[in-house]
Amino acid sequence: MKTVSVQELQKILASGDPIELIDVRTPAEYAGVHVPEARLCQLDGLDCGAIIASRKGGVHSAVYILCHSGVRAKKAADKFADAGFTDTVVVEGGTQAWVDAGLPVERGAKAVLPLDRQLQLTVGALVITGVLLSHYVNPNWIWLSGFVGAGLMMAGATGFCPMRNLIALMPWNQKGKCCGGGSCCSC
Repeated sequence: MKTVSVQELQKILASGDPIELIDVRTPAEYAGVHVPEARLCQLDGLDCGAIIASRKGGVHSAVYILCHSGVRAKKAADKFADAGFTDTVVVEGGTQAWVDAGLPVERGAKAVLPLDRQLQLTVGALVITGVLLSHYVNPNWIWLSGFVGAGLMMAGATGFCPMRNLIALMPWNQKGKCCGGGSCCSC
């Protein structure tokens, strides 16, 4: 899997050569802040075939992919590879590295917490709730904390996190426009 730093991507964009740059975060994250040239194609609805088919002539052969920090971008690159398209480049550090480097961004009126932080807050709240309920209500509530811990271990071992997928479907993560105003990745 090829990678590129945000500084190298900025140089490529500044050269004026047309490239395909997709952002695989949620619509709300994208609406909060995004690289101006990036097109939103949410990971959960990523249609690699449609993206490849919709490419305009003259576009650089590679598809550049970014997310918040790089994790979802790597998953998107894997989806492209599974679809038979291997010329993808993951932007190291994602949008957060772009912002940290002081590069130009487009910001919306209201920012939503990144998905990984929403997940951390939810998991922490569930663990604390399980511990408090087991102490004050019934000792069996400790199983809630154990269940959440087991889920985290499964997510770490497999890369599949059902809680993350559920949080991504929440209404506050769906607000914001998709590329061209249509459904993600169909434009």
